Amino acid sequence: MIRLERVNKYFGSLHALKDVSLNVAKGEVVSVVGPSGSGKSTMLRCMNHLETMDSGTMYFDETPVVSPRKSGARRADDEKAIEMLRTKVGMVFQSFNLFAHLSVLDNITVAPVHVRGVSISEATHDAHALLDKVGLQAKAHAYPHQLSGGQQQRVAIARALAMRPQVMLFDEVTSALDPELVGEVLRVMRTLANEGMTMVVVTHEMGFAREVSDRIVLMADGRIVEEGSPAAFFESPQQPRTQDFLRSLRERNRQLGGAVSP
Repeated sequence: MIRLERVNKYFGSLHALKDVSLNVAKGEVVSVVGPSGSGKSTMLRCMNHLETMDSGTMYFDETPVVSPRKSGARRADDEKAIEMLRTKVGMVFQSFNLFAHLSVLDNITVAPVHVRGVSISEATHDAHALLDKVGLQAKAHAYPHQLSGGQQQRVAIARALAMRPQVMLFDEVTSALDPELVGEVLRVMRTLANEGMTMVVVTHEMGFAREVSDRIVLMADGRIVEEGSPAAFFESPQQPRTQDFLRSLRERNRQLGGAVSP
């Protein structure tokens, strides 16, 4: 579904992504883990073209969306291809980004109506079905300020799903939540994974990554260091950087008295 080939991204003198290549197959759940500042979120934002790659190529369903360099100069990206990409790739962020002046129902229906051209009645029907999926049907006419953080994040997931994406990107969606609210968001994500949704998840929730992922990718210093099945990643990591990362997780788990499980 998504393929990155030798992607590089700079922010001034900071080389944020260094020759990153990654394939994500249809129906696959890929969790991306690693220390802060390793390039995880930047890679995810490049997948949805919220950040422009400085070099490299991205393919969606084997169709190139972002053009490679030609003769040393970057060719302009195809805006129509990028718009099409964003209708097929949903993204949920750490911050909820809901429209404060709109009800939950209106937050979910506004994009399908105005971007996809769906009728209001169809969008409303779909929105109620999505609210059932995320367990918030009773909050259809509430406003964001009347919801908990976990409820707002579930609305954000429903809003992304309303565009009927083929791929969902999750960028540390539980990081801003109180610990007691994390579980309700992860339950929705588990449901999507069980239904076969293609997902790329940047997360610090190691238990979730181990349970739900088909593959785990470790990033460090702007590079993909190691990737493999959850069993291989956690039980027999090959790279010293991965071994150090898991060792630090176990130490943190010990200090927290078992509250975090890698």
